[in-house]
Amino acid sequence: MESNIDLSQYRLSPEELRWICPPDAFSFQCTDELEQLEGFLGQERALNSIEFGLRVEKPGYNLFVVGPIGTGRASAVKNRIEKLVKEKKEKGITPEINDWCYIFNFDDPDRPQVLKLPRGEGKVLSRLMEDLLKNLRDIIPKTFAGDEYKNQRQILVDEQQRQNRQIIQELEKEALQEGFAFRMTSMGPILVPLVEGKPMTQEQYLALSDEEKERIESKRRELLVRISEAFDKIHQLEVELKNKIVELDRRVAEFTIGPLFRELTNKYASLPEVLKFLESLQKFTLSYLYIFRDSPEPGQQQLPQLASYQRLQDPFLPFKVNVFVDNASLEEPPVIMETHPNWSNLFGKIERRAFMGAYFSDHTMLKSGSLHQANGGYIIMYFRDLISNPGAWEGLKRTLKNREIRLEDPFEQFGIIAPQGLRPDPLPFDAKVVLIGDEYYYRLLTLLDEDFRDLFKIKADFDYQIRRDENVLHSFACFVRNCCETDGLLPFDRTGVAKALEYAARAVAHQKKLSSQLGFMKDILVEADFWAEQEGADKVYGYHVERALEERKKRLNLMADRLQEAILEDVLLIDTAGEVVGQINGLAVYDLGDYSFGRPSRITARTYLGRQGVVNIERESRLSGRIHDKGVLILGGYLGYRYAQDKPLSVAASICFEQSYQGVEGDSASLAETCAVLSSLAEVPIRQNIAVTGSINQKGEVQAIGGANQKIEGFFRVAREKGLTGAQGVIIPRSNIQNLMLEEEVVEAVREGKFHVYAVSSVDQAMEILTGLTAGEKKPDGKFEEGTLNYLVDKKLSQTVELLRSFEKREKEEEEKRENTAENKEE
Repeated sequence: MESNIDLSQYRLSPEELRWICPPDAFSFQCTDELEQLEGFLGQERALNSIEFGLRVEKPGYNLFVVGPIGTGRASAVKNRIEKLVKEKKEKGITPEINDWCYIFNFDDPDRPQVLKLPRGEGKVLSRLMEDLLKNLRDIIPKTFAGDEYKNQRQILVDEQQRQNRQIIQELEKEALQEGFAFRMTSMGPILVPLVEGKPMTQEQYLALSDEEKERIESKRRELLVRISEAFDKIHQLEVELKNKIVELDRRVAEFTIGPLFRELTNKYASLPEVLKFLESLQKFTLSYLYIFRDSPEPGQQQLPQLASYQRLQDPFLPFKVNVFVDNASLEEPPVIMETHPNWSNLFGKIERRAFMGAYFSDHTMLKSGSLHQANGGYIIMYFRDLISNPGAWEGLKRTLKNREIRLEDPFEQFGIIAPQGLRPDPLPFDAKVVLIGDEYYYRLLTLLDEDFRDLFKIKADFDYQIRRDENVLHSFACFVRNCCETDGLLPFDRTGVAKALEYAARAVAHQKKLSSQLGFMKDILVEADFWAEQEGADKVYGYHVERALEERKKRLNLMADRLQEAILEDVLLIDTAGEVVGQINGLAVYDLGDYSFGRPSRITARTYLGRQGVVNIERESRLSGRIHDKGVLILGGYLGYRYAQDKPLSVAASICFEQSYQGVEGDSASLAETCAVLSSLAEVPIRQNIAVTGSINQKGEVQAIGGANQKIEGFFRVAREKGLTGAQGVIIPRSNIQNLMLEEEVVEAVREGKFHVYAVSSVDQAMEILTGLTAGEKKPDGKFEEGTLNYLVDKKLSQTVELLRSFEKREKEEEEKRENTAENKEE
């Protein structure tokens, strides 16, 4: 096809196809000359948000950090926390760091009490309680085994026995006066009648008259009443003796243990909760002295019955202090990174001990979670890990809303009854919670979780790209230096840094921006270091970075090679030469997750008489996505806007992605589809050595698309394998020029004139390149200039209108003729 179009106005120069970082732009020769990178590379918006959220010490001002993986979200949070802590330290602001303990609840053993102590005092209290118990078990048995105590106790016993004997003697005397002998037997007291001072025999008693027997029995009954009263008095004396002994024991014990407890109460005079605990502990000791008096040797087991404490396996359990959270080693607020936020790791757990076929638990078997350990500080978690553990998210929200951590059995969260469950007192919660997730989770939570916005008021948004300037380039070089030091890499020559920067620009497909996903960038540095070591080099140069990128590409591009082979073997039909009406090479991108590549796809369009409009074959076969459907509908709108201002569109067009057996999505093929339809209407062939990508609007303006680099390189590989002729090329939207970071092989081919990249801003410009015809503009009378492409399209559409009208007129006449014939037959 002879072309009268000057293509140079659309052709891009090699310099426009790729940003090249000149090594001499750096003032250093090697990265070991640089200082370490302080702070972060870009991300000012996110860092300011993090700092604001950390400084606002009000309820609900927790942080949700969003952004792509590898942008340093967790490191940034830790860095800002360290900076804030250091700043407060320099200002003399002392953070409140406490120890938390669980102690025995004397009123309800199933509800252990929480105790707040100054930092480091938890272990001290626990040790003092151990020493106290040891001293009590040593001093109390010695005190009660002493002669002084025994003498005082014996005095009380002797006095009670004296009174008992006196009562018995009085009973014997009174019985004798009444003619009875008083005797004590194993069956109790008995009275035997006397005859002449001797016990009456059974024969003598039977020989008595009834009157005598009745007189004796009457006296016996009277004496038995007095005996019962006397024995009641004896029992009362025994009770009084017991009480006196208990009182004696208590006085002796108070005198003995008083100094031990007074020493502790003096030490903890400023802590009312500890004083209350010591007071209850002293009462417990005095109430259950026998467990100390009869204390077995260490290693022996004893299971006393302690009234309301009968379930206790250890009678000295009240003396044990569970140091639940020990912050003795901390001088700064705790910063906890919870990598596995399940229920137990976050909220702690209640352990159990099997005993005689049952499970028991007590306050010493309560274990803290990361929320307890972070109290007074900061806790960082990944949201995806959090929601993957049942109950964890709801439990965290409950903690933040109530500002307290309840140590509960996880079984109860799912309606399962837990054996012998404790209900420990909740622990007050005051810590900053930082969740790290992505934008998708944040939007869902904002829309669907009514509590989320009240609990996480601060969003810190990390961008995946940063704008390039001289400071950023220098900071990136310092980042490379950091990686060399932390990962033991060889130092990077400035050519290696330059190539790494070019890769960072390609990663975000922008000539003026760099990728902020430094985690992925670090992988390239490590792989380049490997190839440098394999070569025995003392530094990592630019060609080592290129080698690393090429080797990575070889590891990942198996699918791309297979599709390339299918094209070269004509299994997938793609033309890179010649001209065809209604046929064009579109471009698509395949994203495999860790690798993406482009390849050409043949798009065909056929137009014919009808009123159906544009028919999307992919849509009819349910292989088209919603965005692609929208692009086809926009195509129809453009045709109407451009050519149907003075007539109806009386044409049908079918569009198809040939040899497409999977879904088609996106609108980046709408420019190619439009060009194919216009070619079919004008009956003008399209160059097959040019591929097209770009989306359009209803005015025919070409809009930017994604994956421009992969698409250009995909068609270049096909053209290269089939043979570069100097005529092949790709049409892209002009607004995508800034996104070009093409491989050096493509740039070199353009420089040598073997391949071309064209940038257009309208459908007309694209059609001029593809057909070699001038597009043509409308004249004042609404007609297009003769001989132009748009004139041919408009002429064809006008012809279709006339043909369709003529066809419809003939159909109407034939219908009327048939109706008249039918009426005549009826007559």
